[in-house]
Amino acid sequence: MAPLGGTAVHLIYSRSCNSATSMMWLRSPMVAYALNERASSMMQGQEFQHILRILNTNVEGKRNVVFALTKIKGLGRRFADIICKKAEVDVNKRAGELTADEIEKLVAIIQNPRQFKIPLWFLNRQKDFKTGKYSQVFAQNFDAKLRDDIERMKKIRAHRGLRHWWGIRVRGQHTCSTGRRR
Repeated sequence: MAPLGGTAVHLIYSRSCNSATSMMWLRSPMVAYALNERASSMMQGQEFQHILRILNTNVEGKRNVVFALTKIKGLGRRFADIICKKAEVDVNKRAGELTADEIEKLVAIIQNPRQFKIPLWFLNRQKDFKTGKYSQVFAQNFDAKLRDDIERMKKIRAHRGLRHWWGIRVRGQHTCSTGRRR
């Protein structure tokens, strides 16, 4: 089936959907095909990637760049937004439309945020216990650091560590009537 011309698509948008006949007309297979062709051609170019591999994480190509980057552990929406701005990547772009150079810029900024003048208070690992340095922890390092911190708290028998050890709520929640299942 060949896609319909611009006139049929224009009719879809200019026609009101108040009557039952117009609803039936909108559901016809020809119109649905035309709309799908138009939407997919706008979203996908020649070099569109449906799944990107960034920092050992699969990133969905159909999602907005900022929201797609949040799939990487340790990166939130605000940090993803600031690294897109530092890398001069359009935040309205889809992740699958990124070029190899743009991906390299993003990875470089994620790995070395201090070199790109991202403030210390924006990083997720402030004043590391062992090194005393500020850094951004992401991907596999995130899980390892979290596990190390909990083990350290258990070892020094801190209150938080003991509550982790006992398997009960750590952050001051009520435990009388909730959290009974394990």
